[in-house]
Amino acid sequence: MSARVSAARVRALLLTLVTFFVVAATATGCAGGTERARVVVTTNILGDITREIVGDEADVSVLMKPNADPHSFGLSAVQAAELENADLVVYNGLGLEENVLRHVEAARASGVATFAAGEAADPLVFRTGEEGGPDDAAGEPDPHFWTDPDRVRKAAGLIADEVVEHVDGVHGKAVRNNAARYDARLATLTAWMEKSFAAVPEDRRALVTNHHVFGYLADRFGFRVIGAVVPSGTTLASPSSSDLRDLTRAMEKAEVRTVFADSSQPSRLAEVLRQETGGDVDVVSLYSESLTDKGEGAGTYLEMMRANTSAIVEGLTGA
Repeated sequence: MSARVSAARVRALLLTLVTFFVVAATATGCAGGTERARVVVTTNILGDITREIVGDEADVSVLMKPNADPHSFGLSAVQAAELENADLVVYNGLGLEENVLRHVEAARASGVATFAAGEAADPLVFRTGEEGGPDDAAGEPDPHFWTDPDRVRKAAGLIADEVVEHVDGVHGKAVRNNAARYDARLATLTAWMEKSFAAVPEDRRALVTNHHVFGYLADRFGFRVIGAVVPSGTTLASPSSSDLRDLTRAMEKAEVRTVFADSSQPSRLAEVLRQETGGDVDVVSLYSESLTDKGEGAGTYLEMMRANTSAIVEGLTGA
């Protein structure tokens, strides 16, 4: 009798264990099936644009922190792993994220879908002097396409295409609707910028910056890029004394007394130029390569562009 009872208990125990493992396996399968897709973005400007498009359809992870320099920021081992486990990687390209591109290449090699927004936005090339002038020289592709909101409109539409095509589980219609709403906001931004820049007289539409970053804005809105304190598209370069002399002469010829310096970088280089020109130079801060934290002036791409437009108009007109 006791043997039969013992056997019954063993069978009951085995049935309980089988039921447990079946339930556990089912729960694991459900969890895997409901795991949200992930889009990983390298820079915070592209991250904000991508979040507007993706909305609630997937998780968007941005690698570059606010106020960072895209030319010099690097990744932790955890962030590098994020790239290789993403459903889609959105990056700028054109050499902007100099310390991150090898990780993007590794993710692509492992089968992750990647999209280079800068390469798809009709890139311009750097010019080291005023167009048509003696120092005018075309160089490498310019990665700073976001200073032209029309190019951002194009890139945003292409990001939506990439999300719909490569990110499983998203609702294509929702992504397209998000993209359409954001496109309308970008169109409004462009119109507002055109109206604002109309206040700058033709003879004052000359830009000098701490490095070459506003070529797209100049091309789109009819400005002239006189030069930069650092005659390069990267903040990692340094000016020579001959660079500063050439820029000083160009500024004197164009009667430019305002230098626009990136807010994420110290204005030391612009201050050097102020000394070169005898001290009569205004240094105006712009948000050119990075968003800030929320509430600090450029928490979103739209906020950044409006702040920059207002600062440029004020800096060139004294209004």
